[in-house]
Amino acid sequence: MTSSPRLVVVGASLAGLRAAEAARDAGHDGPVVLVGAEPHLPYDRPPLSKAYLDEGEVPDVRFREEEHLRELGVELVLGAPATGLDADAREIVVGDRRVGYDAAVLATGARARTLPGTDHLAGVHTLRTLDDAVAVRAALDAGARTVVIGAGFIGSEIASGARKRGLSATIVEALPTPLVRAIGEEMGEALSALHTANGTDLRCGVAVEALEGTDRVTGVRLADGTVLPADLVVVGIGGIPETEWLEGSGVKLDNGIVADEKLATAVPGVYAAGDVVRWHNALFDVPMRIEHWTSAAEQGARAARNALDPAAAQPYETVPYFWSDWYDSRIQFVGIPGADEVRVVSGSVAAGRFVALYRRGDRLTGALTLNKRADVMKYRVQIGKRASWEDALEFAAKREAAAVAKA
Repeated sequence: MTSSPRLVVVGASLAGLRAAEAARDAGHDGPVVLVGAEPHLPYDRPPLSKAYLDEGEVPDVRFREEEHLRELGVELVLGAPATGLDADAREIVVGDRRVGYDAAVLATGARARTLPGTDHLAGVHTLRTLDDAVAVRAALDAGARTVVIGAGFIGSEIASGARKRGLSATIVEALPTPLVRAIGEEMGEALSALHTANGTDLRCGVAVEALEGTDRVTGVRLADGTVLPADLVVVGIGGIPETEWLEGSGVKLDNGIVADEKLATAVPGVYAAGDVVRWHNALFDVPMRIEHWTSAAEQGARAARNALDPAAAQPYETVPYFWSDWYDSRIQFVGIPGADEVRVVSGSVAAGRFVALYRRGDRLTGALTLNKRADVMKYRVQIGKRASWEDALEFAAKREAAAVAKA
């Protein structure tokens, strides 16, 4: 690979970091610039709603020391967001500066949705950034009565963190069943039982009408008139792709940055990766935008390699994977949730330890495990092989029989 291309990576995220590292691993010895809106070096986001909220020593969530990036020859432009992309001039606008590129990887991620009209209230937070996690942890350290708005995975992890400390925690969810979009209605109901079992007050099918308080939040008023006392309110109602800065640039936008199966955008030389990209996943033959750690890491590396050597560009297809820790349980999911049938093939929901498989048509398309850590990746391989439903059930039966025999 020649030294001529100048690679600019926008987003000092997991995807952005992996893009910079992959460029060097591929032999690229030209300039690499990493642009980040936050002043921090790239850091790991999943622990922010998990270990970071625990009592005791604060974990170091940074991926790499600055010296590592310097050794890679990465120029860091941190503390200011990109505000525009000039496709004709091949420049990224960062404040009053223009950063020229030959190839670019856009990995600006997503920002947390907020509740309108609550900016003036102290004690109201989202949990997306390191600064968010610092604030939420400080509130928990102070013994805050916690109300989480939204029963998604991050919200559930925050409630779990509060309960581990012996603090009160309430989750308010507007939908009648949590996690329907992520894992389907049946399994959403199954997992919600973990909250009740661990002393979290879960209230579904009720909307938030307003937050109470003058300068600091004191409570959450629900549509049914109930007021939940609160010192800490964490809003966990999803994310919005960071794409506004690209409007008018020629990059196609539609619930993220639209890209093809090789992560290429509509603008020559510009690729996208991570939470912000909606690309065509050939494995399921659908456009997909996913906010998962594993995909962000893989996409960042693939996008950089493809951007620097487009003639040899490879498609990126994946079986999505994510995990979540609630209380003392590990939840893992692979594949996609929309299904014609969901079947528990190992363990039981009642026992709090199971494997559930998802069928779409005659194909295995998903697997959810609760406290079955050794199983989930076996099914990820099966989904990646495009296993039929019949083959998946046979595979599950053999695993179950082997487990019984071993016991």
